[in-house]
Amino acid sequence: MKKAFITGITGQDGSYLAEFLLDKGYEVHGLIRRVALEDPRNRLKRIYPIKDKLILHSGSLQSYSRLLEIFDEVKPDEVYHLGAQSFVHESFDDAFTTFDINIYGTLNVFSALKKKSSHSKVYFAGTSEMFGKVEAIPQDENTKFHPRSPYGISKLAGYEIVRNYRESYGMFACTGILFNHESPRRGCEFVTRKITKTIADIKKGKTNILVLGNLDAKRDWGYAGDYVRAMWLMLQAEKPNDYVVGTGKSHSVREFLDCCFKKLNINYELIDLHKTSNTEADYIISELKNKKDVFVVQHPLFYRPAEVDVLLSYPKKIKDELGWVSETSFEELVDMMISEDMMGG
Repeated sequence: MKKAFITGITGQDGSYLAEFLLDKGYEVHGLIRRVALEDPRNRLKRIYPIKDKLILHSGSLQSYSRLLEIFDEVKPDEVYHLGAQSFVHESFDDAFTTFDINIYGTLNVFSALKKKSSHSKVYFAGTSEMFGKVEAIPQDENTKFHPRSPYGISKLAGYEIVRNYRESYGMFACTGILFNHESPRRGCEFVTRKITKTIADIKKGKTNILVLGNLDAKRDWGYAGDYVRAMWLMLQAEKPNDYVVGTGKSHSVREFLDCCFKKLNINYELIDLHKTSNTEADYIISELKNKKDVFVVQHPLFYRPAEVDVLLSYPKKIKDELGWVSETSFEELVDMMISEDMMGG
């Protein structure tokens, strides 16, 4: 039986990947924070239904000594390094923590594996945010990187760490340059889930306001459940390589928003406050709460200091070499997410 180890197993991607690997007959191990064991129903909610089928190890990406112990004990055949501080907006507010987890955490993982389990095949979760201010549309494996956030910078550093360990030490190490991938398990701080959950709450009469930032940014949105199969396929290849993973289609935040409102037959009024102060915007929002109409408010707080305008994948390489294609359409993804949030409390 093959053994797989997943960092970030409690996240969106980690939970789908754990289910996928269990179905493949793997013995699945995962790294979790010790505090999660104190409140597993909430802190392990994405993997709670399969928790008893997993072998969970308490630890931190920031603890090199703990990673050494775990990899010495487990000696996994495959490692999927998904753990990260992955919220772009938060990376602007706290770049130091983002760098500490995403750069030094990745270095800790690879260094510990080199010492204790160098035979392991390793997948690293890259991101389309590494492209940032793009020089070409669409983006493939040869497109120049120009990250525009601390998150994008930290992931680019991780990408170079992976390449260095592959070229210098002969490790089987791959980076998946994943474009935006969403699901009902996406955290509510991310724009897609924020939209679907808030619009569901509007339909239920819990609120009448959705507060967002830039509606014109375009992203290549796919379904996370499809993308974990791409991760697995990379580690089944004969040679390690890096791959762009996406749908090859982009949609604006406004399109995502309108699709959700249309599915629930809700009309809304757009209020653009992004050129006002945060204080003034907050005051206007407080007044809008007293009205019966539905409002989408563009708030200055939710605009990035440096915007990434268009991200669009060209996933020909992974299709040609590994046979992977995205199977879930944009409309199916939106329907899946809004339906789940309508069923939620």
